[in-house]
Amino acid sequence: MNKKFLYLTKLSLNKKIKSKWFYVTNLILAIVIIVLINISSIIEFFGGDFDKNTNIIVVDNTSQSFEIFFNNMSTYNEDEKISITKSTEDIKTLEENIEDNDLLIVFNYDDVEYLKAEVISENAIDSLTYQIIFQALNSTKTTVGMIETNIDANILANLSKNITVDRVILSEKNSTDENMNLVMSSVFPTLILPFFMLIIFLVQMVGGEICEEKTTRSMEIIISNVSPKTHLLSKILASNVFVIIQSILLILYVLIAFGISNNIGAASELLDLSSVWDVLKTSGVVDKLYIIIPITLLMIIISFVAYSLVAGILASMTVNIEDFNQLQTPIMLISMAGYYLSIMAAMFDGSIFIRIISYLPFLSVFISPTLFILGQITIVDMLISVIVLIVFVYVLLKLGLKVYKVGILNYSSGNVWKKFANAFKKNE
Repeated sequence: MNKKFLYLTKLSLNKKIKSKWFYVTNLILAIVIIVLINISSIIEFFGGDFDKNTNIIVVDNTSQSFEIFFNNMSTYNEDEKISITKSTEDIKTLEENIEDNDLLIVFNYDDVEYLKAEVISENAIDSLTYQIIFQALNSTKTTVGMIETNIDANILANLSKNITVDRVILSEKNSTDENMNLVMSSVFPTLILPFFMLIIFLVQMVGGEICEEKTTRSMEIIISNVSPKTHLLSKILASNVFVIIQSILLILYVLIAFGISNNIGAASELLDLSSVWDVLKTSGVVDKLYIIIPITLLMIIISFVAYSLVAGILASMTVNIEDFNQLQTPIMLISMAGYYLSIMAAMFDGSIFIRIISYLPFLSVFISPTLFILGQITIVDMLISVIVLIVFVYVLLKLGLKVYKVGILNYSSGNVWKKFANAFKKNE
């Protein structure tokens, strides 16, 4: 039996890995990941202005607005991609010599509003850049207005300063909420999305292969030589090994992309890893990684087995891929619910509902690590989720094999759910 099991597993795995679509898909994935992480360098190579600075030329007809505007821009222009210079040339001359990345700002006195500004450019201005300039202009107008109305210099200086905010949070648990919200709203969904997609891929792969063997009638030949249990377990093992290989390849593509980025000396505009790491450290996630990573990886592997086991059992009751698509819908909805609940977990702070959900198989792999990061559950709760998941897989395997033995050679075209219920009743 062991030889037959290994043979079926190897045959199924080779069928996936040695196919043309596997090489083509991974080639496309590698290219897409490398391009996305190095998008700024690629744009620059083809003559784009992704990282070019904006040059602001100021004509100050008020004799006092330039310095105020310059100081305000220093506050708003944190990435220092906007340079500011003062000019005494004629406006028409400056307009004639203006370039694509140049902006001309002209300050003039106004009897009612104290200060008015004219912004001149060759082309449309980037919305983010314009917003920075607009804020600086507003602040400049306010300061000029104070000067013109003879407000005391000390009062003016104090009013012009940014407000000093001392954050005091009495609850230690809530002291990292602001940073944690950023993690849960941006970083965490990015990390968990590949796992969600792999589950969908795994379910479709296991079910599709079993449906194909039933459709071509090759299932009868296979089952005449091996037991249904050996057949099902070989499909599950081959599919899970394939998904793990694919996950390793994705990580490798990311590392290659960042290696290329470092070699060409240009960091991606889409991924600022240093700032992400700072947020994770501030929120306390880094201190929990030594606990989160091993338990989460264990839950992921067991969940992969659980999802593929359900997919295989349900696929045994179908006679074509359309029937399986009907049966896999609930699985997709469950995994989608787990994905979105993990993102919204912070909204359920202190809720018994979300804590109970974190113990449930299929959902626990999404929610349990999330709640632990948020500090809503302990390591004991995560271990309970793992134990429940293991027990669920064991029970599912015992009961599911009985249904699988009946359904694998059932070619009747009746209602799929009725066939499933009848197969279960026969084995009670």
